[in-house]
Amino acid sequence: MVKTFHFPTEILCGAGALEAFVARVESRPEKLLIITDPVLKEIGLVGRLTRELDAKGLAYYIYSDTHSNPLEKDVEGGLRAYQDSDCEAIVGFGGGSPIDVAKAIALLVNHPMPLAQYDDTLGGSERISGVIPPIYAVPTTAGTGSEVGRSAVITMRTSGKKTIFFHPALIPAIAVLDPQLTTGLPPHLTAATGIDAFTHSMEAFFAPGFHPMADAIALSSIELVVEYLPLALRDGGNLEAREKMLIAASMGATAFQKGLGMIHSLSHPLSTHFDVHHGLANALMLPASVAFLESRELVTDQRRRLQKVGERVACRRGDPAGSLSGRCRRFIEDVGIEFGLARHGVGREDIARLSIDAYADPCHQTNMVPVSLEDLESIYEAAM
Repeated sequence: MVKTFHFPTEILCGAGALEAFVARVESRPEKLLIITDPVLKEIGLVGRLTRELDAKGLAYYIYSDTHSNPLEKDVEGGLRAYQDSDCEAIVGFGGGSPIDVAKAIALLVNHPMPLAQYDDTLGGSERISGVIPPIYAVPTTAGTGSEVGRSAVITMRTSGKKTIFFHPALIPAIAVLDPQLTTGLPPHLTAATGIDAFTHSMEAFFAPGFHPMADAIALSSIELVVEYLPLALRDGGNLEAREKMLIAASMGATAFQKGLGMIHSLSHPLSTHFDVHHGLANALMLPASVAFLESRELVTDQRRRLQKVGERVACRRGDPAGSLSGRCRRFIEDVGIEFGLARHGVGREDIARLSIDAYADPCHQTNMVPVSLEDLESIYEAAM
């Protein structure tokens, strides 16, 4: 059964949500630009959407030249496709990459280039008018939660760094959480994207700002990931587990409006320089980052937050007593992820430049505790 709820995006959730989405847009005479990636097009997953559109006689154009870590040129190519095909709305179909590219394309439809001028860290959001064509998001992974987020992360040509573009108008009008689209996701991507959702929720809960609703959502998302990610891995066709993971991912992205933390700052350069999948990069950096927090002089509320997350990991897994970092490490290992940056081509000689980029990344500005360049270096060293 398809459930519908708003927060603030209209969310269609459950088996059959894709068909329900097409029924929604049937009443809107918009030619759709479908942003996806080459793999999803090749394996025919995009065809599940286009067959529904064809059955309703709806017009669309497919742009599939996106990368797993989205690049500025992906956005530029998609913008040309939108303009040349006379499209009026955009569908991001896939993981976080196509959805983020869809948002950035929508931004540039009615805003002049270059994209770089809208960099959020440079005050670029003030240049965004909010006049943006409709964006729809159909995730085929359960991790980034970009389908309910107000930002896009794109690696820029000049800087070579992941750059955040942020504005409430970038929130998709409709998010389609159909577990049937995720059943074919390979185990290693199921695990990596699931840990991405876990990281979003944990860092949001640790962020120092005041947002009790985000805190509650984050804790619930953590519980869902710990309970249902192993089930999705054990049986990829388990629709309940797949649906719960999609919900957890959307909840994590809803929660991190409160902020993220150093794990994301540490992971972003790994994706930029070594093309490590974002969720996997988060997983590789998570235990060492949490161990760093545990070693700090924390106030009572901060220690209580570590304890609360540890309790939720333990109660869902029957985990023995121990530190949060240890519990997280065992959980991540149990879902099939092997630790060690060296396994992914990272050498100790790379730590200095990675640390500089991580320190320049804005995510650690809402870390539970302030971190220095030297702190980030030490965490990379511990994750080797």
